[in-house]
Amino acid sequence: MAKTRSTFFCQNCGAQSAKWIGKCPSCGEWNTYVEEIVQKSDDAKTPGIQSTSRRVSKPQPVQEISLNTDHRYDIGDKELNRVLGNGIVPGSLILFGGEPGIGKSTLMLQVALRVRKMKVLYVSGEESEQQIRMRAERIGMEGADCHILTETNTQQIFQQIEALQPTLLIIDSIQTLHTSHIESSPGSVSQIRECAAELLRYAKESGTPVFLIGHITKDGSLAGPKVLEHMVDTVLQFEGDRNHVYRLLRTTKNRFGPTNELGIYEMQGSGLREVSNPSEILVTSRDEPVSGIAIAATMEGMRPLLIETQALVSSAAYGTPQRSSTGFDLRRLSMLLAVLEKRCGFRLAAKDVFLNITGGIKVEDPAVDLAVVCAVLSSNADIPIPQKTCFSAEVGLSGEIRPVNRIDQRLSEAEKLGYEQIFISRYNTKGVDQKSYKIKIHPVGKVEEVFGILFG
Repeated sequence: MAKTRSTFFCQNCGAQSAKWIGKCPSCGEWNTYVEEIVQKSDDAKTPGIQSTSRRVSKPQPVQEISLNTDHRYDIGDKELNRVLGNGIVPGSLILFGGEPGIGKSTLMLQVALRVRKMKVLYVSGEESEQQIRMRAERIGMEGADCHILTETNTQQIFQQIEALQPTLLIIDSIQTLHTSHIESSPGSVSQIRECAAELLRYAKESGTPVFLIGHITKDGSLAGPKVLEHMVDTVLQFEGDRNHVYRLLRTTKNRFGPTNELGIYEMQGSGLREVSNPSEILVTSRDEPVSGIAIAATMEGMRPLLIETQALVSSAAYGTPQRSSTGFDLRRLSMLLAVLEKRCGFRLAAKDVFLNITGGIKVEDPAVDLAVVCAVLSSNADIPIPQKTCFSAEVGLSGEIRPVNRIDQRLSEAEKLGYEQIFISRYNTKGVDQKSYKIKIHPVGKVEEVFGILFG
């Protein structure tokens, strides 16, 4: 029998060391090294992988490699299809992460029940068959070819895979799996890495797409070693506040599609509903105008969105003014307030400023800058911005209004939703046929021009 060998692993980043050390040299965290047994048995083989058809790779010229880009599986979910890049690629390994209770298992079970012409194996290490059946009845399972397996040992899972021969495999979750080849406990760095490696070999050799549901740590990153994100083909992040009904699906890595797409879902009693027109739910309808509210025309990937920006400016009750931001970068808010103070002459240094992006989403598009500035100025002067007005421009450090990309799509989205005027950079008007739009376009170059047009 082979001699038992142990190694110390960092539970935060997956780095390994021959001895215990206090501070990880890779990620800088303290007291994260744990001893794990890593010795494998010499005759250990994975049953499911051994039975799959292995092909012998030979070098060939790049011009002679056959290219088939149209062969993707439609999984019956428009939002997930678009985020993945028009469907799921055969043999791909997809890591699906999110906070506890955000709806990861619900969405994956929904996909397993609604996909057509595919035999699905849903492997759960966290719930019993009865719990999954109760959720499936709530979601709706008419005509589903979905098989449920509650098992955590990968060797047993591969035996069932060999008998069933599924065309789609869903693992819930990768942290609960363990292989008998590694003697450490489930959820440890070496167990996660070895189980993911076995599933990766199975996916590539059999051509079966595999979804891995993963947990996240308290700082929002995926739990387990960082090598897990390098091994998979796609990393999906499911975001949202559990107190709100909307959920956002983003890609942080995608070898077969874009990484800037966004999918939006609404949590209901019958599962997650796809939101096809998110602009209508992110903008609140009001009977009377309210100060401190501005609408921004932004882009999330290839999708134009209109979002509502809310600002509240009040006199500081304490010595140090407060700066608070939800859904928007606080450092960028501080920069915009400094521009208004220095370049435009607005006295905001002694006032509290609170900013909120409605809907629970986070915005990184610089085109939101002008809407943030106008919302702050509107709240400071206590003058409402005229209704049916939106903004789409970046604000520079000198107070200039800078152009943004894809202005045509932003204008079309604002016009489609019934907005009557939009403020853009004067440098964005090149190539834009203003006569083809019914919406009134205000090309501006300075923040002072916007303030003069809006508030007189």
